[in-house]
Amino acid sequence: MAIRVTVWGENVHERKNKIVAEIYPAGMHAAIADALNNDAGVTASTVTLQDPEHGLTAQKLAETDVLIWWGHAAHGDVADAVVERVCDAVWSGMGAIFLHSAHFAKPFKRLMGSPCNLTWREAGERERIWLTSRNHPIAAGLPDHFELENEEMYGEPFGVPDPMETVFVSWFQGGEVFRSGLTYKRGAGSVFYFRPGHETYPTYHNAHVQRVILNAVKWAYNPAARLAEPSAAPNVPVAEALEPIEERGPRLHHDGEEGFR
Repeated sequence: MAIRVTVWGENVHERKNKIVAEIYPAGMHAAIADALNNDAGVTASTVTLQDPEHGLTAQKLAETDVLIWWGHAAHGDVADAVVERVCDAVWSGMGAIFLHSAHFAKPFKRLMGSPCNLTWREAGERERIWLTSRNHPIAAGLPDHFELENEEMYGEPFGVPDPMETVFVSWFQGGEVFRSGLTYKRGAGSVFYFRPGHETYPTYHNAHVQRVILNAVKWAYNPAARLAEPSAAPNVPVAEALEPIEERGPRLHHDGEEGFR
């Protein structure tokens, strides 16, 4: 069975900026999905910010194995209810990939629990992306390094938690470096952040970038059944303790009552 991927696109720059529209006439989300659909093991569809519920209904997320997110100009327009729905899906076992300026996307910040801030410069400078883990599945089929002739600079420090693994680091023509490929585990879900993808450059047409995203989809895919209630915090009665115990002292809650949250 093919991995079901949903590519979420903000779809703002493509409609307002002539340069972006020329590079991605059907939208960045469509370019990413089209590249993924060249692989027989993946079925990619797209949704956008402008769709009802931003295209991320409960049913759509239930039918999504891996969610890819690109956003930039309209992070604040994403409804909080949708953000919670996405995070619940990740905690339940859905994979998630956040691209470029999605470091400031609401779901990413919620999952990271940190500011996710960085330094940046928009000068079309060369980016050299180095593998730091040759045997990592996300790096499969890639050279030790590859270059993007024009990209936006992101520089350290990057305000995210320490990752499980750093798969890529980037060097920029102006001298900065950046941890540009990071993996995380959040609940039952796997999360990957990948830095390249500024909208005024043809980054998502690059074969190496497409390979990284495809590899990340296969890495993030979790074939196990989703957790039904990933945020459940049950109150276990004394009588159900694994070893016999005697209740001692007063308590706030009776058996079966919910705790304070």
